[in-house]
Amino acid sequence: MASKKLQQMRDQVAKEMNINLNNEYITAKEAGSVGGEMVKRMIDSYESTMK
Repeated sequence: MASKKLQQMRDQVAKEMNINLNNEYITAKEAGSVGGEMVKRMIDSYESTMK
């Protein structure tokens, strides 16, 4: 299921960035950083399959 894989990716990215998603309060900057890194990785993955 795609949403489960995205959740796993989100959790992995947040862990690597030392961002605690279990915290009740997460800043917009932190959320944007995690989302931006996820998009970057998805683009990199897609581009690697195009070669």
